[in-house]
Amino acid sequence: MQKEPINTSAIEQFIKQVKAAEASRTNEVRMDITAAKNLSYTLGIVMSRYAGNLEELLQKSPSEEQVIQVQMDGGKDW
Repeated sequence: MQKEPINTSAIEQFIKQVKAAEASRTNEVRMDITAAKNLSYTLGIVMSRYAGNLEELLQKSPSEEQVIQVQMDGGKDW
């Protein structure tokens, strides 16, 4: 199942905004409701995708532990 890429520009813009505020020693970051909604939706999509990927990984992993057998021969067959 092919998953379409996530547009993370809202997250990137927020990170840039926080970095700029920090660089200018501003005590707060403000954003309009449209930017806040875009950030909220993007974070929701990212977290949902992450949770789905984690669930797929856990379902695919073998339920039994693998046994690996190692024989020590002193390196005589090198």
